[in-house]
Amino acid sequence: MMEVAYVCEWEKRPKSNHCPSIPLVCAWSCRNLVAFTTDLKNEEDEKDVSHMIHIIDTEHPWDVYSINSGHTEVISCLEWDQSGSRLLSADGDGQIKCWAMADHLVNSWESSLASALDGDPIVALSWLHNGVKLALHVEMSGSTNFGEKFSRVKFSPSLTLFGGKPMEGWLAVTVSGLVTVSLLKPGGALLTASESLCRLRGRVAMADIAFTGGGNIVVAATDGSSSSPVQFYKVVVSVVSEKCRIDTELLPSLFLRCTTDPVRRDKYPAVTHLKFLTRENSEQVLLCASNQSGSIVECWSLRKEGLPVNNIFQHRSPVVGEKQPTILKWRILSATNDLERVSAVALPKLPISISNTDLKVASDTKFCPGLGLALAFHDGSIQILHRLSLHTMGVFYGSSSGPGQRPGDESTIKRQRTGGPALHFKALQFSWTSLALAGVDNHGKLHMLRVSPSMGQMLDMNTTLRHLLFLLEYCMVTGYDWWDVLLHVQPTMVHNLVEKLHEEYMRQNQALQQVLSTRIVAVKASLCKLSSATAARACDFHAKLLLIAISSTLKSLLRPHVLNTPDKSPGDRLTEICSKNTDTDIDKVMINLKTEEFVLDGPPLQSLQQLIQWVGDFVLYLLANLPNQGSMVRPGFGFLRDGSSLGMLREMLVMIRIWGLLKPGCLPTFTATSDSQDSMSLLFRLLTKLWLCSRDEGPPQEPDESLIDECCLLPSQLLVPSMDWLPVNDGVIIKLQGKHPLRLQFGKASSLPGLGSTGQLEVFTRSPGSQRMDNLRCVHMGVCPTEESKACTRCGCVTMLRSPNKTNAMKQWEQRWIKNCLCGGLWRRIPPTLT
Repeated sequence: MMEVAYVCEWEKRPKSNHCPSIPLVCAWSCRNLVAFTTDLKNEEDEKDVSHMIHIIDTEHPWDVYSINSGHTEVISCLEWDQSGSRLLSADGDGQIKCWAMADHLVNSWESSLASALDGDPIVALSWLHNGVKLALHVEMSGSTNFGEKFSRVKFSPSLTLFGGKPMEGWLAVTVSGLVTVSLLKPGGALLTASESLCRLRGRVAMADIAFTGGGNIVVAATDGSSSSPVQFYKVVVSVVSEKCRIDTELLPSLFLRCTTDPVRRDKYPAVTHLKFLTRENSEQVLLCASNQSGSIVECWSLRKEGLPVNNIFQHRSPVVGEKQPTILKWRILSATNDLERVSAVALPKLPISISNTDLKVASDTKFCPGLGLALAFHDGSIQILHRLSLHTMGVFYGSSSGPGQRPGDESTIKRQRTGGPALHFKALQFSWTSLALAGVDNHGKLHMLRVSPSMGQMLDMNTTLRHLLFLLEYCMVTGYDWWDVLLHVQPTMVHNLVEKLHEEYMRQNQALQQVLSTRIVAVKASLCKLSSATAARACDFHAKLLLIAISSTLKSLLRPHVLNTPDKSPGDRLTEICSKNTDTDIDKVMINLKTEEFVLDGPPLQSLQQLIQWVGDFVLYLLANLPNQGSMVRPGFGFLRDGSSLGMLREMLVMIRIWGLLKPGCLPTFTATSDSQDSMSLLFRLLTKLWLCSRDEGPPQEPDESLIDECCLLPSQLLVPSMDWLPVNDGVIIKLQGKHPLRLQFGKASSLPGLGSTGQLEVFTRSPGSQRMDNLRCVHMGVCPTEESKACTRCGCVTMLRSPNKTNAMKQWEQRWIKNCLCGGLWRRIPPTLT
């Protein structure tokens, strides 16, 4: 039910070594970036320690970006923001830093903002809440409507600007009992304020932060002794006349049950973990008390209870408020038995609805993501417990139990002077769908574990697919990265998942379909890459993403001739005319358009020539491959019956034809066998015939013999280009389909085992001397490009970092891909030539 997917370790260096920091902290963002800490020790000078933050993308774990954080004391907290692209770090000296990507690259980070409370160590840290909260309803997982499966919960941001926009900022709690808030003003300045949690300030050894639906903040704090109460405080942040103001108020507190239990009274003296079950649920808290060898875990919940009132007052109260007075009280929900000593806790981030019906459906269909919390123990094992009842749902016995799995002998002897601690996890984090668990152990190695959606219970294939589909849709709706769902997709599931995903998508309303139109293509592409049988379809989905993007960019260049035009934009009017006019002669279709709308200056058209060329080559490639369309394996097959894509290509040919009259230099160039050949009109004629076979009205018809004959002649009339289909994917996900864990090393891509079965596909093979492509600008970069490039962390799409173009039209195209790739993945910098 839990198995290791890969382990990534540090190489041993003679001079300096990465040692796990104490405490070791780890954080996992919704974009599937994992951040964790180590201490870099210089062997010559023992005191010379750098506190490092490492950021990896789970698909390329070896490509680690290590930041010398500049924190003088050990780092105590790491927190990603809700968008998953900024990271807060805080240390034992009261310094808080905010890290963001430089140039939007996941392997290049810089600290942009900081706040400090000198000499006051930070024990808890959180971004302010932005007011966005979803709930997943498992009972609705069979529903056709995304709005019913994932409903938006009414939740107020911690602080709003004028007009209700959430204000960004962060909040931290220090050892001395201060709460400090830093707010990001729209201009970029920081507003900072601090306030004591209560009048009597006491030591806070451990704290956690949660948010209420009403926009308040709740802080839980303990002084570390299990015989002291766990205190709770309400914190309200406001901005009054350009200054930040903090108000705090005491809430009911609780005593751990194990300290009042006569059998265990002094058994567990220290509180070692204090966590709200989720950031958005301030009414449930998880506590762990430990001694040297064992722990016990308790789950408490805050309930409203009625106060008994003396009979004298029962009937005298005014009729209006015939309510019994209530009081808030902490009640214990569940507790474990005595456990091995807990070394780390991971809580689920999936906002699953825990109403009774949802819980019942979840247990009937054996759907577990979001319901379990993970505890790591000092003996190296991990248990997943139900978040309400604390029953064990699954156990992982640690990777060091098997023979031959021990780390190298000499290093073990060095560390274990007197039978030192076993390999165990110091930090543990769930992914955003709870389908993966990242642990950093006491040697600083990073372990990636798959967590079965049913916790290892046997399921029929349909239910497994439904669970994975549910979580894929959740990622689609939220915009989160779905890498952790792909961990569980077996090659045999790919076809069914893609079909079902498409069915579900087609049932949504038009508006939502439009919002998700490119994201669903990206999800399908990433699924199809996982199986060699569907790899050619992955090519088609990538081409479709590029096609949609080029089409919308070219249409956006059209300008209405007069300002008071009717409600349709020139692009929409072009679509309408092209779909009504089924003429196969390009010039007859062109006559119906207002040519004034197409008047552009020469330079923008000239600079877009590469994109226009790609469209021309693509049409030619598709038509030339129509005769051997019987083979599903060939890329391009998916387009031959896709009426909307063919219609889009047809519109673009019309636009290009008109622009070619104004500026012949922007036309796509074809190598024709005869000089009198009008290539554009030939392609348009054949494309129209093909498009007529699969227009919206009915099921697609087979193309007729004459069309196929004409397409057979194409290669003898025009030189058919070879299309550079798929970006090379060098990530780890395809190699994780076996059951054996991968052994990787930070900083070394070569530690990846060679490609398995997927290497045979001629679609993807690149001959060593072939040209590298810039997949977004559609230009060749040469065999050994000298330009610095960036590659997408998900699909592997490559493009140059610096723009070779100066014109606005091309800059507008490049600007679209500054933050994300076509498929929505993040960029990482790659060295000039990967030989």
